[in-house]
Amino acid sequence: MTGGTTTVDAASYRTVAAAMGKAGGIDYRYGPAPSAYGTTDNSGVPSWFKRNDNAFVSDRNGGQRPCDPQLACGTWQVGAWSNTVGDFSSNSGHVAFIPDVPAQRVGVADLAISSVSNAVFSQRPELKWVYYGAGLDELNGASYRQSGAAVGNPVGVARCLGRPGWCMNSLMVFDSGFIGSAQTNTSTNKASAQLATGKVPTAVAVSNSNEFAFITVWDTVNLRGEVAVVALAGLCEGCTPSNPGASDFWGEWRGLYPGLPNLGNTAYMKVLGYIPLPADMKAPTDISVTTGVSRDAYLPAGIPGRESTGDLPLSSATNRATFKSGGRNYNSYAKGGVAVVSSKSEQKVAFLDLRPLFAYYQSMYFGSDSDYSVTTSVGPADSQWPRTFAGAPAQTPTVIKTVSMANRPTAVKAYAWGSNRRAWVATQDGQLHIFNLGDYPTAGSGSASSIVEVGAVAVGRNPTGIALVKEKAGNAVYPDITREVIVTSRGDRQLQWVRFAGDGNSGSVVRTLKDTRLVDPIAAEDTDNHGAESYVVSVADYGGRALRNYRYGPVIMHNYGGSACGSANGCGMGSGNNDAFEYGGEFALPGGAFQVTSANIP
Repeated sequence: MTGGTTTVDAASYRTVAAAMGKAGGIDYRYGPAPSAYGTTDNSGVPSWFKRNDNAFVSDRNGGQRPCDPQLACGTWQVGAWSNTVGDFSSNSGHVAFIPDVPAQRVGVADLAISSVSNAVFSQRPELKWVYYGAGLDELNGASYRQSGAAVGNPVGVARCLGRPGWCMNSLMVFDSGFIGSAQTNTSTNKASAQLATGKVPTAVAVSNSNEFAFITVWDTVNLRGEVAVVALAGLCEGCTPSNPGASDFWGEWRGLYPGLPNLGNTAYMKVLGYIPLPADMKAPTDISVTTGVSRDAYLPAGIPGRESTGDLPLSSATNRATFKSGGRNYNSYAKGGVAVVSSKSEQKVAFLDLRPLFAYYQSMYFGSDSDYSVTTSVGPADSQWPRTFAGAPAQTPTVIKTVSMANRPTAVKAYAWGSNRRAWVATQDGQLHIFNLGDYPTAGSGSASSIVEVGAVAVGRNPTGIALVKEKAGNAVYPDITREVIVTSRGDRQLQWVRFAGDGNSGSVVRTLKDTRLVDPIAAEDTDNHGAESYVVSVADYGGRALRNYRYGPVIMHNYGGSACGSANGCGMGSGNNDAFEYGGEFALPGGAFQVTSANIP
């Protein structure tokens, strides 16, 4: 399949589909490795300074951390140790890798990415001490497999990106078509679903506040490209669909409401159906989704004295009225959205209108009493809530337009929120193309002609990952997080920070990370912050068989009333605190890492 082909050889199509979740699938989806570009030589490439690893002190040895020093207590690298824990915070991540021995490994690991505690900062990825040596096999994933689920190898992990600090868990998608929610140590809910026979997944994205998952699919029976849509529901920790309101989990809903914004501790999911892609787009390889809803629009979670979803059970007509047009909570949820789908071999990018889906859920939850009553009967049938596309066809998203690219699209990313409604498409020749999304993300309306390329930025060769930058507890590095992305270029073994102009139509590279340790980077993920300001990026190094952390900005411990390194500007990078980067460390994996997601966890 090359540049605009509308027919495929069935046997070849199925052979390539069968390689997803394996090394061959990585080669197909992510293209040439650094060796193809002659960039494996480390001449002139820096080796950034790495600090010493220091062990946290167990309560068995006079500290305050209730860990077993014979197993793991975690390490720290930055700051001056205090035996008092203080105002701690942590980032948790899920890294997907192609396991060397699939029968022995799930292919998704649950790692501690960074943390602040005892007035010190941890910037090395490692197993969580609270798991007592476990986590290399993500705990939910291991549980699904032990229960007999056909878990297979991962093809992707994703989490919502539009609600910083409250997108707690990832969604895992496996080559078998099995979908499962991952966990963190404070958010352990489980939910799973299965794609139909013959549907081979290739990539996954989750809408801004964990309302829906969107999975690109190769239909090996009908030889067509599709996007599977999965309705998600987050519940309080330990709650279940049959007992959804057992406790109030940081202001989470106390009812089962698939398709409404939630905090990411997914406890229910249902496959709604499949969106057919155009006939000349049979082999989708990447997807990104946005609803455009600002992080400030959602009802706050767990803030004393502030109204949250936990205070508003929808069984009350009075509460439902607050979400209707004119109600005080009308603007707290999505009304539309856009999905951006790429097909690498066919050199196409499709833009999908998600307004029919979100509008349908708005009408059912917040429309007439009879419509709302339908949502109270949750079940697997097409006619039960949430209704499938077969049970309610009008909700099915539609294709707005398809764009042909001059070079192979290697990665896509849509903005999360902000004034510039943009999506970015990377192509193998080293260009980051900027597309205006018009009014579709927020208003859910407009003309196809409003979705148009408005500019491009030169980046490294074979750019395989685009990551949004995340909110920090300060602004030492980012003047505006809605105007910057991190591009991982596999061909040139580098990360680049691209900053866009005020109008969003142009941009430039403002920071480039190269390091001798980066063997074959495919994707990266920025970290959230809470209390202490810090700047850490995690890199999935496929050929290097590791997750690697780098720091690219200061550590400023606002939550400890001072700063690391005794400076108001915090602790910089390098032995003299003046380098451009610092190596945080790595976590070696029994296979090739290709994706990573992370978030601050409550």
